[in-house]
Order: sequence, then C-alpha cells, then structure tokens
Amino acid sequence: MAQAKPKSAPGAKDAISILTEDHKKVKTMFTDFEKLMNSEDNDEEKGALVEKICEELTVHTQIEEQIFYPAVRAAIDDDNLMDEADVEHAGAKELIAQLEEMEPGDDHYDAKVTVLGENIDHHVKEEQDEMFPKAKKAKLDLAALGAQMLERKQELQASGRASAAKKKASVA
Repeated sequence: MAQAKPKSAPGAKDAISILTEDHKKVKTMFTDFEKLMNSEDNDEEKGALVEKICEELTVHTQIEEQIFYPAVRAAIDDDNLMDEADVEHAGAKELIAQLEEMEPGDDHYDAKVTVLGENIDHHVKEEQDEMFPKAKKAKLDLAALGAQMLERKQELQASGRASAAKKKASVA
C-alpha cells in the first residue's frame, strides 16, 4: 500500500514565505542600525543589533544553502543564478566573520555593517525577482521545503542560543 504524501499543517508556511519574512526582518534591522549610526552614545545598542543581524543572516544562509538552493538548482536550468547566490553568501559570511571579531567604535565597523546591508539588499532583490519566480514555475513542493527549512531553522536557532549562553558564561 502506497503511503500518502504528508500534507502541510494548515497555516504552514512555504519556503518562499519563510525566506521573504527573513528578508523583511533583516531589512528592518539594517534600517534600525542606520538610525543608530546617526545618533551618539549607542555602542552597546549597535553591538547588540549587529549581533542579532549576524545571527539571523547566519541561520538564513544555512537553511538556503542546505535545503532551498540544492532543490532550486536541481529544478531550474540556471547555474549562473545559483552560482552567483553562492558567491554572494560567501561575501556576506566573510563580512559577518569580521563583524563578529569587532566592537562598535572600531575602525570601519559602521562601514562594514552598511556594506553588508547593501550586499544583502542586492542579494534579496535577485532572489525575489529571479530565483523565487523560477522556483515557483518549476513546481517545486514549496510547502514540503518550507517544513524542512522551518525544522532546520529551529535547530540552528536553538544551537545558536546554546552557544551564545556558553560564550556569556565563559565571559562572566
């Protein structure tokens, strides 16, 4: 007897909805950073916000690279688009790594956050304008991908919180 394909729970989000929500959330954080950048005596607030930005982007890039991109790459015939997305992720990861080693007030800190935001804006535009429509047209099971991505995202967020707690405990 063949098993029925599991149905997504009512209200479950598909892959593109999850990624689009992440994009909006991070865009808001970059806008908030811009406001902080233009005011004074806010290094602690800036540092906390940049830490959140880096965490969000790290989790987001991992679920894209581990789940979404391989499915899209297999379903569409556009290696150039997918390769460019991989390279853009590598650039973002490099800036994130640099920012994680820095403190607000360090030389080029604000500039690196600004450039990261600009790079992410460009990347998001390409995903939303080019990759997502191709993924939809390819008739990928976006609901099933969304379920996988949500599960992985929760795992990554939980492990990130655990390592952040360890880091704070070792500093205290």
